[in-house]
Amino acid sequence: MRADTGRKYRAYPRADQEQMLIDWDHDARALWNLALDHRLMVGRKHDGSWVWSTEQCVLLTEIRNDPDPSVNWIRDLPAQSGQQILRRLDRAFANMANPDHPAGPPVFKRRGDRIGIPFTGQAVRFRKLNRHWAEVRFPVLGWLRIRLSRALGGTIRNATIARDGLGWHVSLGVHSGAKPTAPNEGPGCGVDFGVSVSAWVSTEPAGRFMRPTLTPGEERRLTALEQRKERQLAYAEKRNGGARSNRLMRTIAAIGALRARQARRRLDFTHKLTTDLSKSHGFVGIEDLRVRNMAASASRSQAAGGKKNRNQKAGLNRGILDNAPGERRRQLAYKCALYGSDLRPVPPQGTSQTCPSCNKRDPRNRLRCGREFSCVHCGHTEHADRVASIEIEARARRMGDTDIKGTRSLRSEARGQATGARLRAAPAAAR
Repeated sequence: MRADTGRKYRAYPRADQEQMLIDWDHDARALWNLALDHRLMVGRKHDGSWVWSTEQCVLLTEIRNDPDPSVNWIRDLPAQSGQQILRRLDRAFANMANPDHPAGPPVFKRRGDRIGIPFTGQAVRFRKLNRHWAEVRFPVLGWLRIRLSRALGGTIRNATIARDGLGWHVSLGVHSGAKPTAPNEGPGCGVDFGVSVSAWVSTEPAGRFMRPTLTPGEERRLTALEQRKERQLAYAEKRNGGARSNRLMRTIAAIGALRARQARRRLDFTHKLTTDLSKSHGFVGIEDLRVRNMAASASRSQAAGGKKNRNQKAGLNRGILDNAPGERRRQLAYKCALYGSDLRPVPPQGTSQTCPSCNKRDPRNRLRCGREFSCVHCGHTEHADRVASIEIEARARRMGDTDIKGTRSLRSEARGQATGARLRAAPAAAR
């Protein structure tokens, strides 16, 4: 049985459990970096042949049995977690070699990167205490208390403990045994994701706006904390030889808490939007956007003789990423299948330049680059985002159940499970 849904719960570890989790988090990051360095070294020496988790798990067992005290940190990390980290590295190399997957080569994890502590489903146990609380038992760690914000709804197949700016969380991969949903008989729609208007649905007269993810007071506090952090970093470089003080660490933690709260509010709006779209429509048409290219750094473009307005481009990038178009597409991909709808990504070229009245595309319809659309052929005027959503729906309706040339498959992640032979044949330039 494979996990077909996920559950995420807030965890409340005891003081001794939290210290153990902090140590494991550092150990997991160090093991990832060590295993990645070993694979790259072997790949350079053996004409591109890679070492896989099966061979590295054997080495991991040998290292754990070594009495050398310098490897105590590997022995402290549970064996199941170490093996799962090596298997995650397999997935990273498979994604790199898959031409349909946007992932690049695996990278080394820095101290601030979150990697999480993974476990298999057989290694954990779950018990419910009451309506609001439950406990999950992990090897060595013992019973970890969690806030039961929703029912488990299935059998645990995997688990991960991770930390963000607001605390610890337990993510559970669950096999719910849900059967395929009957096709949704609702009307189809096209959705234009933007910056000034978060989402404009073609079947609605007005756009949907995401509330500011930070209040004015939180924005002022974040600015003050960032300024304080810069002063403390400069002091640490000048007076402490680069060593970070406790005050600096508290400032960084406060910034992390604000950023985590901002991310949760953004994710809350995204979940509500995608759930409503999937439940209420028979198909959802979206633009097949290349978010990485849209949010490319202005400094790199300027070095190549491209964009010059770095500050304006940086602000536009923040607006694009704040609306999370990639995350919206990812959620729509699985929610449409869950609610019997159909996700149809269409080519994005000229969607806001095509008149919904006379069906003529002309760049002059958007001469001032504002939010107003004015057709030079028939005189039709409307909000540009609504025009784009109508054109997206028309293209998605024509698309039907067939693929349009140039669109990326929604099953690219599944195809990312490439075989070992294909990876060994990957060119050295990919590394």
